Amino acid sequence: MGFHHIGQAGLELLTSADPPASASQSAGITGVSHRAWPVLTFRRDQVSLCCPACGPVFLLQKTYRFVYCSDTGWAVGAEESDFEGWAFPFPGVMLIEDFVTREEEAELVRLMDRDPWKLSQSGRRKQDYGPKVNFRKQKLKTEGFCGLPSFSREVVRRLGLYPGLEGFRPVEQCNLDYCPERGSAIDPHLDDAWLWGERLVSLNLLSPTVLSMCREAPGSLLLCSAPSAAPEALVDSVIAPSRSVLCQEVEVAIPLPARSLLVLTGAARHQWKHAIHRRHIEARRVCVTFRELSAEFGPGGRQQELGQELLRIALSFQGRPV
Repeated sequence: MGFHHIGQAGLELLTSADPPASASQSAGITGVSHRAWPVLTFRRDQVSLCCPACGPVFLLQKTYRFVYCSDTGWAVGAEESDFEGWAFPFPGVMLIEDFVTREEEAELVRLMDRDPWKLSQSGRRKQDYGPKVNFRKQKLKTEGFCGLPSFSREVVRRLGLYPGLEGFRPVEQCNLDYCPERGSAIDPHLDDAWLWGERLVSLNLLSPTVLSMCREAPGSLLLCSAPSAAPEALVDSVIAPSRSVLCQEVEVAIPLPARSLLVLTGAARHQWKHAIHRRHIEARRVCVTFRELSAEFGPGGRQQELGQELLRIALSFQGRPV
């Protein structure tokens, strides 16, 4: 393992010729985590999510009915809640812990802070590296877009080493800065699917938080007894549903450690809205989101040539915030 120098930005990221270990798969979900099954304990109106190896790492409101477990890929009912002991598969989530080191994290944020941040909605600050887009009219302009920042080159290279991220070529990078003093948050939303592709990739820096997932679809979710086996042991087993809950009443908490990488695909990308609540920003948090192109802008797509031009600009890594 050695060091890789990125342009003139001064960022050094550890590199390796060996790809990471293959991600575990369960119930249609890919998860990467070194941690064992999380333990949920309670104090009055709050629930603490604990790692057996590291101790308490998050504090969640008891109003959450389900917590995502990256080891099994299931959303599990919290202890002492109405849904304790119940669960349902939550497909489309991949969580990679310690994607960058503490030193890399500090250097990435230092380099971001050299450029100005623009005030955005709900107490956030923002840096955009991408084309200017009117999603309502489905039009875009490349004027002013000079590519992703130079310090992201090694991050993008490293993404492609992980199972499920092969061939990932981002055309846009959005940095969001959250701060409790500003009441930072982001409302439940779905990312655009006209321009942005199947995989939504976010790097969580500086502090842990919780991504809250909700779905407004009518109907109910079928619940099963919460699995206690390892993911590989669940492949050939069938757990009969025996309880249901209205979709609109369900919120799933995905705990995000600092320096972790989250990938949303499939149902988690297109059907479940994601949000960050104010109560889950307890210190400065920087989120770096990378987006790839949709099929319309890919090979054989209706706007293939424009897609090729966007990729050429993005992957030159000469960008400044637009």
